[in-house]
Amino acid sequence: MMKKIVPDPPLPCTSTRPFGRCDAGHDPLFTVNPNISAEDALVHVALYLRSAYETGYKALDYMREEGRGMFWSNLHAIEMAEGVVEAILDGIESTPPPTNRPSQV
Repeated sequence: MMKKIVPDPPLPCTSTRPFGRCDAGHDPLFTVNPNISAEDALVHVALYLRSAYETGYKALDYMREEGRGMFWSNLHAIEMAEGVVEAILDGIESTPPPTNRPSQV
């Protein structure tokens, strides 16, 4: 078995990123904070996606039949995005942390 000489680099952190779609002629009201770990940011994304799915699912009860099919496609897209984020988090959590021991050649 070969030992890695160079450890995997750490995951990146967030950068400052304004967001919020508004055509009112002013800058966005919200900003992602810088230096949040990628893992922590992905956990929040997973929670937002889960909330969006659950809210959308409940909203189906109040929709007319004509729009329900299109809305279901949105729910499926949210579900797929949540699955990808959860798979990335599973991969991060299953990767053993790097050791600080010097590697033997």
